[in-house]
Amino acid sequence: MTDLRTLYAPIEPYESGMLPVGNGHQLYWEKCGNPSGKPVVFLHGGPGGGAGPNHRRQFDPERYNILVFDQRGCGRSTPFASLEANTTQHLVADIERLRTEVMGCERWQVFGGSWGSTLSLAYAEAHPDRVTELVLRGVFLFGQSEVDWLYREGGASSIYPDGWEEFVSVIPEGERGDLLEAYHRRLTSEDEAVQLQAAKAWSKWEGVTVTLLPSPETLEDFTEPRKAIAVARIENHYMRHGGWLEEGQLLRGVERIRHIPCIIVQGRHDSCTPPVAAWALHRAWPEAELQIMADGGHLYSEPGILDGLIRATDRFAS
Repeated sequence: MTDLRTLYAPIEPYESGMLPVGNGHQLYWEKCGNPSGKPVVFLHGGPGGGAGPNHRRQFDPERYNILVFDQRGCGRSTPFASLEANTTQHLVADIERLRTEVMGCERWQVFGGSWGSTLSLAYAEAHPDRVTELVLRGVFLFGQSEVDWLYREGGASSIYPDGWEEFVSVIPEGERGDLLEAYHRRLTSEDEAVQLQAAKAWSKWEGVTVTLLPSPETLEDFTEPRKAIAVARIENHYMRHGGWLEEGQLLRGVERIRHIPCIIVQGRHDSCTPPVAAWALHRAWPEAELQIMADGGHLYSEPGILDGLIRATDRFAS
């Protein structure tokens, strides 16, 4: 592919703060770009992942007023790695409060990748009249088959057998029938060393599956202790509960959002959220434009994916 788009130049937030959302949680948020521009919210992937400076660089800062924030329990939000009152429904309510209390806009564009795509759909289906457009990347519908792909043998393990072997090695053989529960016991152990060992193994498996070409530097970033604990505890929490979504719920909810322009950017070689989910969403919602990038994997930063995403935000900027 030629004429690949690159991230917009770095920008600093013009305003930041903490939003109390109940149950002791406070969300860290940043507003960037043009205060008079088109409002957009970036929903980060990985329930425990957090948002960073590059996430606001996918939008033209002259034309967009950009909100990035850390979801409950991760990044700079508080309390750290908290599982209490941390469900999809809580996060959907948080996004709506950010719209009214932080951005003060009637409607906004919603941009989300991976878990952020799940949350984007859940929010749009709950508040269809508050969304101007959707940009989705690496679609995850939270079906049981998608969870099994990541955490049962025969899915992603068939692509990364070496990474899988390391992932399961933390769990005694007799407990591997339900890896999610086995990891949960360790991630919530009173022994901090047990917690950290499990968190690093969980997050390293995450790093293996999301990167098209895993590198030691990338995996080292995923296993940094504080990041690993938040990612592992919160992500395991969501996976164990099916995201608090009924099977097929997001596909059924498409009827509520057909009027919303949507661009889906999906990597052909995405091993974390394979194209089958994006295809199912497109089949249920043919009005949504699906772009399967032949040179893309999972991460927004891969050239083909980044190109598609920035072209999408440019198209929706007016």
